[in-house]
Amino acid sequence: MKKTGYVYDLRYLLHDTGPYHPETSDRLVAIHDGIRGADLLDQLTIIPAARAELKDILAVHDHAYVRRFEEVCLSGNRYFDDQDNQICVDSYETAFLAVGGILDAVRMVMEKEIDNAFCAIRPPGHHAEQDKALGFCYFNNIAVAARYLQAEWGIQRVGIVDFDVHHGNGTEHIFENDPTVFYYSIHEHPSFAFPGTGRAFDEGNLKGTGFTKNSPVLPGRGDDNYKSLINKELLPAFEQFKPEVILVSAGFDGHFDDEMSDIILTTEGFSWIMETLMTLANDHSEGRIVSILEGGYSLKRLPELAANHVSILLKG
Repeated sequence: MKKTGYVYDLRYLLHDTGPYHPETSDRLVAIHDGIRGADLLDQLTIIPAARAELKDILAVHDHAYVRRFEEVCLSGNRYFDDQDNQICVDSYETAFLAVGGILDAVRMVMEKEIDNAFCAIRPPGHHAEQDKALGFCYFNNIAVAARYLQAEWGIQRVGIVDFDVHHGNGTEHIFENDPTVFYYSIHEHPSFAFPGTGRAFDEGNLKGTGFTKNSPVLPGRGDDNYKSLINKELLPAFEQFKPEVILVSAGFDGHFDDEMSDIILTTEGFSWIMETLMTLANDHSEGRIVSILEGGYSLKRLPELAANHVSILLKG
C-alpha cells in the first residue's frame, strides 16, 4: 500500500461561478463524498490548501496578467477575459490556494513524506495561457508545478499526461519550446470546437520539437481507441524521455455520462488509464506521480471515478 496525499480544502468551494455553470463547487463535494463513501479517507494523508507564493505563479504567468486578475476579481466583475470564466471576489485567492495545495503535495512527494498524490482543487488550470484566462482556468496549475519541480528540486525531465477530454492548450503553449518537459495529451478532436488545438502534427517548436505529443480521438470513440493510442504513442515516448516525475491533468469529462463531450469512455476505461500511468511512474519515476483535477462535470459519475482514481494511487 502506497502513502497517498489528498489535497482538499473547503476554501476551494468559495470560487463561486454562479448558477448553471458546469465548473461548480458541487464537483468537489461529489468527489469528496465518493472518496469518503468508499472508506478511503482514513488511508489518505490529507493536505489542506496553502497559499502559493507569487514567485511560483510568475514562473509561468506574466506579472501584469496576475495583477489584472486580482483587480478584476476585487472589482466585483462576474467574469474574467471571457464570459465562460465566471469569477467572484474570492476567485483570486482560491486560485492561489489551488496552486499552493498542489505545490505542497509535490514537495511532500519529493521529500518522501508521501509516495504520490491526488489534488482535488479548483479552479482547474490546463487551458490558462501565460497571459490569458480560458476555459474556466486562471492559473495553469500543472505548469506551475512543473516549473517548481525544476527550480526547487533540480528535476531535469518532467512528464505531463493530460487525459481531460479537452486539449490543454495552455500547457502545450507554455512548454512547446522546452525539451525538459514532455507534454502528452489524449483528447477529443474536434471537441465542441473548444479549444480547437491539439492536432496530431503539433509536436513542439524549436528546441522543444518532439517533446509534445497529441493523440486526437474522434467523437463517439471510447476505451478501445484510448488504449490503442496510449499504448502506441505515450508508452514509447516516455520510454525514450524517461521522466523523473509524472504530473497528470486528470479530467473525467470523457465519460459517456458527461455532457461536456462526445467521447464514451467507461469507468473501467478511466481505471485502465490510471493503472497504466502508475506503471509508467513505477518504471521511470520512482513511483512519483501527482494527479491534478481538471474537468469532469457529471455529478453522478464523479464519486465513483474519484474513488477509483485514488484507490489506484493507493495500490501503486
